[in-house]
Amino acid sequence: MRHTRYDKSSLVHESREALVERFTPPGGGPDVRLSMALTHALKEHDRQPRQPHCLDVAENLRVLGVDKDTLIAALLLDAHFDESVSDEDLSRHFGESVSRLVKNVHLLTRFSSAPGQLDGTPEQAERLRRMLLAMVDDVRAVLIKLAYRLQHLRLMSQDPDALARSYARETQEIFTPLANRLGVAQLKWEMEDLAFRIQSPEHYRMVARLLEESRLEREQYIQDFTDRLRLALEEEQVVADVRGRPKHIYSIWKKMDRKQLEFQDLYDLRAVRVIVDRVSTCYAVLGVVHSRWPHIPKEFDDYIANPKDNGYQSLHTAVLGPQGKVVEVQIRTRDMDAFAELGVAAHWRYKEGGREDQALMRAIASLRRLLEHQDNDRELLEDFRSELFQDRVFVLTPRGDVVDLPKGATPLDFAYTIHTEVGHRCRGAKINGRIVPLTYELRSGERVEILTTRQGGPSRDWMNPNMGYLRTSRARAKARSWFKFQDHDKNLQEGRQILEREVQRQGGTEPDMDELLRRFHQPSRDELLVAIGAGEITPAQLASALQVPITPTAEETLMGRRSRRPASKAGNGEKGIQIRGVGNLLTQVARCCRPVPGDAIVGYITRGKGVTIHRRDCVNILRMPTEKRYRLVEVSWGEERQAYPVVVHVEAFDRQGLLRDITQVLANDRVNVLAASTRTDPSERTVTMDLTLEIADTGQLSAVMDKIGALPNIFAVRRVATA
Repeated sequence: MRHTRYDKSSLVHESREALVERFTPPGGGPDVRLSMALTHALKEHDRQPRQPHCLDVAENLRVLGVDKDTLIAALLLDAHFDESVSDEDLSRHFGESVSRLVKNVHLLTRFSSAPGQLDGTPEQAERLRRMLLAMVDDVRAVLIKLAYRLQHLRLMSQDPDALARSYARETQEIFTPLANRLGVAQLKWEMEDLAFRIQSPEHYRMVARLLEESRLEREQYIQDFTDRLRLALEEEQVVADVRGRPKHIYSIWKKMDRKQLEFQDLYDLRAVRVIVDRVSTCYAVLGVVHSRWPHIPKEFDDYIANPKDNGYQSLHTAVLGPQGKVVEVQIRTRDMDAFAELGVAAHWRYKEGGREDQALMRAIASLRRLLEHQDNDRELLEDFRSELFQDRVFVLTPRGDVVDLPKGATPLDFAYTIHTEVGHRCRGAKINGRIVPLTYELRSGERVEILTTRQGGPSRDWMNPNMGYLRTSRARAKARSWFKFQDHDKNLQEGRQILEREVQRQGGTEPDMDELLRRFHQPSRDELLVAIGAGEITPAQLASALQVPITPTAEETLMGRRSRRPASKAGNGEKGIQIRGVGNLLTQVARCCRPVPGDAIVGYITRGKGVTIHRRDCVNILRMPTEKRYRLVEVSWGEERQAYPVVVHVEAFDRQGLLRDITQVLANDRVNVLAASTRTDPSERTVTMDLTLEIADTGQLSAVMDKIGALPNIFAVRRVATA
């Protein structure tokens, strides 16, 4: 196997015993899974030149203090990439947690920027970062991906070429802000420095020369300064946590470039942070610092009294330390420090909703606690999965731009988001190069390609929510607008056909047009039909409105006025039916009309059989003699959801697989089939079916009939009013 110069210091050359000792937590005993993972890691794997070795990736994570599952997953990367370890092997030998982590990292590693992808706005880069977080169900996979990218940059920085520069740019645009957002500073600063070294080697060397000292020497200086400051605070009996961190090459250059400063004008090449418990102690520490070292007045900022726009709070001062070198000192409380660590996300975030912001911050807080070895790791990971981007998906265009859509969105929603005309002329879609139906539910990270026609417009089925083509209201509005501006006569004809079809499906009689006009606020019959044809009134709304009540008789009105007791559920009859003013009566559904929840209903008191529940437009109720109408009682559907038998009549051209397709629709919608009767006419090559289905309400019935009607070769689907 060919190694680069960096590989000479790689862990791949250490002994197995040394590696076991290195990756075993302090005080921990032998671990069979860790030993097996190391065995796989030490095998020869088919890796590309400059591809990181999984041992070095695992070492980057060990320094962060991650848990054992994360380390084991990192050690298995090479074996999984070259398929020497299968998904089944991962689950069987290492557990579901490790298996999921490895597969998530594999998914993230397959992601790469398309040409021109990062030439867009900062919002596009932000969407890419969000997409990476949304693609996984375990945030630790993102940590492994960051450690993998860091190792990749280390190898590429030895001999940078065009590919290395491309990786460096992607790192600067996507991965270092992601590390910053997640608060993983140790990965962030080194990725920034390496990407800067690859992208701008001249500037990198210039800043390195100006520092006039190695990084080790600068860190030693900071360590000496923090020791002196800590001793001074102890003498004043001030309890504080003093931390030192030298500035890095990229941050120095960025400040020089942004503020147009010369190197000698920078006052914060070395930084110290002091963390205390109370705000009053911050100012006490400031006094100690200024009393021990001369301070530079123009470099003092009180962000506690005057917080930054993003809420950041801290005291900043610069003093002349030993050897006349300038040291920046930051003083803040623990709460301010926690906000500063997590609130840096605001620097990268474009304008967005507050609710999602809060979910993001809680998820990052979960990650931070996870890295601090809390006992409730499983609970923290569940919090991250449940809170972060739970209602969004992030997909890629063929150019690599990221499109942010609501969860459940389809390729058709994607097409309308790209451009209204693309949506109108959409006739198909490819997901990662594979053709899928337009009702396919998109998942984060998928690349979507829309197939269009030169001319044409949307289908009316697209606006039917039951069909599942469009999930976003914005896309449905665009499709509806297209129909609204089409020819008036065409919409009138379409509307008439839709109304007749729904009347037949509901098994009802001629609809009450006056009632429909009042319900949909239309001035005339033609305007109502045009609105139906243009999609402003959906088939589902129409189906609901066609449940026409009958006018109550004088006896019914009188009975209603005398009813003062609250409605009670039938004790021994059909659950979910309430009889006004009467309790504990046996009820049964009439076989002549088979009402289901959502239908307008009325009860009829029989002799010895309790109350029979009919649809209000049932022919037996409409033709009932006046002398029997006193037996009618007001009933209503209760809150309890229950299935009722409904007969659906289907007419179709006979073809192979027709019954299978119909039963597949019913299975997908979880509709039980109580009975089925099929009759075939060989001479006409037609088939008729009567299906007795268990239906919960009219909404479910309408959805099922829509989906069956959309199947090939079916030309009629309607509800049967009589058994």
